[in-house]
Parts: sequence; structure tokens; C-alpha cells
Amino acid sequence: MPILKSSKKALRRDRRRAVTNKKIRNNLKDILKKARKNPSLKNLSLVSSFLDRAAKKKVIHTNKADRLKSRLSKLLSKTKKK
Repeated sequence: MPILKSSKKALRRDRRRAVTNKKIRNNLKDILKKARKNPSLKNLSLVSSFLDRAAKKKVIHTNKADRLKSRLSKLLSKTKKK
């Protein structure tokens, strides 16, 4: 356990942030699964906006968000060709 007062505050802050980050990650996981299962333009735009928000809040890295968006758009173009 932390001894210093600032360390105690940092621990409380980190625990609060961990809860919100976990919620965001779980929602992101669910949305990505839905988009992969049913790739459509609407789902792609929903996922991309959610990925951008998660990257902005630094829950995931910006490059990871870009990579996931790219892969989903590639999947969408493959399904359109068929």
C-alpha cells in the first residue's frame, strides 16, 4: 500500500480510471464483434467513431484504432465484391 498522501490519491484515481477504461474496452470488444459478424457501412461508421473516441481518451493507441478501422473496411470491401 502507498505511504505518501499523493500516492494514496494517485491509487484512488487510477482505480477510478481503470473502471471507466474497462467499460470502454468491453463496449469496444462487443461493437467490433458485431461489425465483423455483419460488416456494413453503418456498422463501420459506428465502430470507427467509437475507436476514435477510445484513442482520444488514450484507452487504446491511435495506430491500433487506425489498424482496426483499416481491417474492417477491407472486410467490408470483400463482402461487397461477392
